[in-house]
Amino acid sequence: MAKPFDYFVIFAEMRTGSNFLEENVNSYPGLKCWGEVFNPAFIGQSKQQEMLGFTMAMREADPTVLLGKMRAETEGLAGFRFFHDHDPRILSHVLKDPRCAKIILTRNPLESYVSRKIAGATGQWRLGDLKDAKSAKVRFERREFQEMLDALKEFQIFLQRTLQTTGQTAFYINYEDIQDIEVLNGLARFLGVTEERAKTNQKTKVQNPARLEDKVVNYAEMVSDLSNIDHFNLSNTPNFEPRRHPAVPTYVAGQAAPVLYMPVRSGPETAVKAWMAALDKVTPEELTQGFTQKSLRQWKRQNKGHRSFTVISHPVQRLHRTFCQYILNLSSQTYGDIRETLRATYKLPLPISGPDAGYDRDQHREAFIKFADFVRGNLNGQTSIRVDGTWASQSEVIKGFADFSLPDMVLREESLAEDLTHLAGALGKLPPLVEEEPQDSPITLAEIYNEEVEEAVRTAYQRDYMMFGFKPWG
Repeated sequence: MAKPFDYFVIFAEMRTGSNFLEENVNSYPGLKCWGEVFNPAFIGQSKQQEMLGFTMAMREADPTVLLGKMRAETEGLAGFRFFHDHDPRILSHVLKDPRCAKIILTRNPLESYVSRKIAGATGQWRLGDLKDAKSAKVRFERREFQEMLDALKEFQIFLQRTLQTTGQTAFYINYEDIQDIEVLNGLARFLGVTEERAKTNQKTKVQNPARLEDKVVNYAEMVSDLSNIDHFNLSNTPNFEPRRHPAVPTYVAGQAAPVLYMPVRSGPETAVKAWMAALDKVTPEELTQGFTQKSLRQWKRQNKGHRSFTVISHPVQRLHRTFCQYILNLSSQTYGDIRETLRATYKLPLPISGPDAGYDRDQHREAFIKFADFVRGNLNGQTSIRVDGTWASQSEVIKGFADFSLPDMVLREESLAEDLTHLAGALGKLPPLVEEEPQDSPITLAEIYNEEVEEAVRTAYQRDYMMFGFKPWG
């Protein structure tokens, strides 16, 4: 029968029992774990600077060559242990390779943290016999633990997502499971070994089996500090909004000035383009537009010292602009099919032929609030209509920019004149006046704004309010 894998990796962290797991894996015929082969400080084992004829310099030149040598020298399946701060080149290589078996070893992060502090205090990182055991009581430091926890969670989420998106699975094993011979036999079967063992290898001993209360000097303070750590992401704002692309074709560059505008749709685009044109003494139509990623890279190379920026707007102001320009009024920009769906399905009181003399503020406010309710569901994946860039979350739009290049500056519409003046100075240019963005029509936001309007938009854009610290528009 064909082997399921060609080699394996054990993803672990310090003080998770990885040495103990390695010893037990190596007790099975046909399995050989070579240690922390890609630890930046050593090769395989602590203080070891060479392995299989490879020096650290040779490994640095191309770590995959050492991986190949390791596999060639092993009768059966070769493997190694990998921690989150080991060589990222190998991480990328093995995660892409479905012929590499992934084993993920986990432990209660608090237990790992305390164990690491004790090992640091005693200098004893491995225990072979009880008579040699060293112990110490340590102090819990909240910031130190939080940093360790954040790094651990980030790496675990990265592993999980990568395995999901590549259609792979892993064998998960917990620290306590290493003592369970049935679990270890299951791991061996996962790796293609049919021979079972009757007991675990006990060469490495548990170093600090006492209760946490007996190992931490400020135990009560630790319990209090841990109560303030959000283990279940209770403060997290769920985000089901689709990822956005960089939208490079919408970018606008100066004709002469080395400045690039990366628009967030439904922002003050008219005013910004007019300002850029005035900066170069040209018309807005003469600005450089219609970029591809290739042509934008060329522009960046040719314009040394270039500056890029985007502008965010208050969500209420931006959504009202979207509503008037693309939904309410009839023009070449109107989303006709979406407008009709909003009328028929979501019961927005929109005039069939566009606003007329009888269209009043109350009708406008009702329609806008219902549009905000629609956008909330739309961003949460609850409608069949696309998430359009004109009402997509601004935070998601800017995240999309990052797939190509983040802007140097994120300006705010509320302080646009001041911000653009600062930008002109950075470019060595005299700042032109900033024109006002055209008023929304037929009814302005100021005419309908109240607490109900603010709450409807806030509910739709909770993430933007949180990320950018927006206060009520009024």
